[in-house]
Amino acid sequence: MIDADELASVLDEALVAKREIQPLTKTHGEFDLPTAYVVQARGIELRMKRGEKIVGYKMGLTSEAKRKQMSLGAPIYGVLTDAMQIRGEVRVAGGVHPKIEPEIAFVTAKPLHGRISRDEAHAALQSVAPALEILDSRFAGFKYFSLTDVVADNCSSWRFALGPVSRPKAVDGLRMRMSVDGRVVQETDSNAISGHPLDSLVQLVAMLPHPLPAGSIVLAGAATVAEPLRPGVEISLDVESLGSMKVRAT
Repeated sequence: MIDADELASVLDEALVAKREIQPLTKTHGEFDLPTAYVVQARGIELRMKRGEKIVGYKMGLTSEAKRKQMSLGAPIYGVLTDAMQIRGEVRVAGGVHPKIEPEIAFVTAKPLHGRISRDEAHAALQSVAPALEILDSRFAGFKYFSLTDVVADNCSSWRFALGPVSRPKAVDGLRMRMSVDGRVVQETDSNAISGHPLDSLVQLVAMLPHPLPAGSIVLAGAATVAEPLRPGVEISLDVESLGSMKVRAT
């Protein structure tokens, strides 16, 4: 039988020690998706005991490109804490093998729960912003793990940064360009995120076992594949009508 507390502790120790481990399904046996979310929740409880606070959620595997990159199949979600948010700079050595990807972020103005429409999701927004998420799996090589492994590992959540915040506006069909040291490395349409970025918010609200609180930050998911992050580079993101942002890796 799978011990969710034990698996959460294994992942948390790897997080704190900044070290790789083998996928849990290889070392502890297979487990199902509901169990994976229990492990994720227990891991967040450990972080909260260290003083971290939940500030929102992230959607994962929302783009076809990202699902192909990771050889995984369905959208999933992870939890964001205040300790994960950075402002302008990220220390690469603080992680194991971080990667960065372009996203769109929402901040909610009121609670949401159950099955909602895209229009209801938009009406519930306080603001929207370009965002960069820095992923960092605890698993060796950042590859060859199962869907349940990645969910248990809080969907490879590590750090995130928000760009300029603006009032709610249309977020579909926006050109997104991510550059490294001024060279465009990824370019796509915002509809690469779940077909429409707001649909990620709709999906998240339907998946959560509890209401999404007002004031939550929601990362809609990657628009492209993730780029490896190395010290000394500057990553910039330009999103049509939403603005630009930069993060420097040290």
